[in-house]
Amino acid sequence: MRSIMVLNAKGGSGKSTIATNLASYYAWEQEMNVALADFDPQGSSIAWLKARDEKWPHIHGIAAWQEPLRPPKDTDIIIMDTPARVKGKELTTLVRRVETIIVPVLPSPIDIRAAADFMKELLTTGKVSRKETKVAVIANRVRENTLIYHTLKAFLKTLKIPFVTTLRDTQNYIRAEERGVGIFEMAPSQVWQDLEQWEPLIRWLRSKRSQP
Repeated sequence: MRSIMVLNAKGGSGKSTIATNLASYYAWEQEMNVALADFDPQGSSIAWLKARDEKWPHIHGIAAWQEPLRPPKDTDIIIMDTPARVKGKELTTLVRRVETIIVPVLPSPIDIRAAADFMKELLTTGKVSRKETKVAVIANRVRENTLIYHTLKAFLKTLKIPFVTTLRDTQNYIRAEERGVGIFEMAPSQVWQDLEQWEPLIRWLRSKRSQP
């Protein structure tokens, strides 16, 4: 069973958006049996699942902040959404569970500073430090013609891990969240720019570079 975690100690970085869209990609595009585990007591990913219509491929939800992480036996892939303010032993425990970690970072001075501190801790944590868990970063909710985006891009390129893609700031993700779908399940004519931006991340996740 493949395991992917979306992780950042900074709140509001778009972890749930990335996690739910990944879950929809694997369920819709790859026709896999997908579990979505929400470790955040706010329950954003679980709320997304509750809004999901039965006509879409089933995704098994786990409220991991209050119940054991026990995906169905036929699960092909589990996507994990995590809370903010994760550090120390809690971070080590979460990292121990996964093969792949995606860290979304927003284009703001506060988020960049927080990401710098978080990445220092993450890269020295257990399985990551031993290269048994692979990590990549993405720039999230970006307006590419802004100075702060170029600052974020320069920062992410200084990290010793892959910077795989940039996702734009668009209402498409809000519309998808309201309906309990991912952009992969929306009309291509509406989301073609977003699908193009996701392609480098999907390609990295398919590659051996994303797995131990």
